[in-house]
Amino acid sequence: MRAVTYDSYAPDNSKLRVGEVADPKVGPGQVLIQVKAASVNPVDWKVMAGGLDGMMDAVFPVIPGWDVAGVVTRTGPDTPEFAEGDEVISYARKDVVGAGTFAEYVAVAAPHVARKPSGLDWPQAGGLPLAGLTALRCLERLEVGVADVLLVHGAAGGVGSLAVQLAVARGARVIGTASERNHAFVHALGGEPVTYGDGVVDRIKSLSPVGVTAVADFVGGQLETTLAVLSLGGRHVSVADPTVEQHGGAWVWVRPDGAKLAELAETADAGRLTVEVAQTFPLDKVGDAFDASRGGHTRGKLVIVP
Repeated sequence: MRAVTYDSYAPDNSKLRVGEVADPKVGPGQVLIQVKAASVNPVDWKVMAGGLDGMMDAVFPVIPGWDVAGVVTRTGPDTPEFAEGDEVISYARKDVVGAGTFAEYVAVAAPHVARKPSGLDWPQAGGLPLAGLTALRCLERLEVGVADVLLVHGAAGGVGSLAVQLAVARGARVIGTASERNHAFVHALGGEPVTYGDGVVDRIKSLSPVGVTAVADFVGGQLETTLAVLSLGGRHVSVADPTVEQHGGAWVWVRPDGAKLAELAETADAGRLTVEVAQTFPLDKVGDAFDASRGGHTRGKLVIVP
């Protein structure tokens, strides 16, 4: 099969290659998925730079990518949950960095797989798993509900835009930081946009003078703002800044979870969750997608379509 690979860590795209590799083996309790779409997440190029080497082993050559939407083409022994032809999605992170989703096929453990939301097309479905599960896990850690005013740092991004929608669906009031060009987008999601940068604390307090009860940081480097606007007893989490743990917050890492992904699929099918796709790329343009992701100003998701 064709796949994107790199044979050693690199801080740039110099090691990326596209070529033929062996088809994945399909073990007990696994499904083989023909990839229709696989979204890019910042963790993909951070892993390529060696950023998780102290936490996860890598087997080179590495196929990057942790998101997938596609069609089941084969099942391993004792996998009654799925059958050939099923349309599915998965956050396909494994315990070892190696056989990822930027390829024509990927084998995934069945408990990490859910059925594709019928209301999303392939690129949208491919953009849902990691970002959606991250957003959902953050809201669950914060216990966001109808009594909350939630601040979302990075409300127009891939994770932030989903968190805004999920929090609104829970009945929370949501304030979201975004560039001015994305204010209309955040408003359409149900959030109240504020421009990030100098003066952001004053702008947030102008919308909620008593502060906010919860903060979800999907950007990093926002701790000062978070603490300045968080009300007494408020809760905060970050997916990008582990130092929040020193200030009463939680550093959140999402886990592969087919059951939770099925919840997101149901929410999407009910029309309460959409995935904004900024751009799609073929396999041989993964480097361009990584560059766009590194820029940090993408609205929604960047998706690889093999």
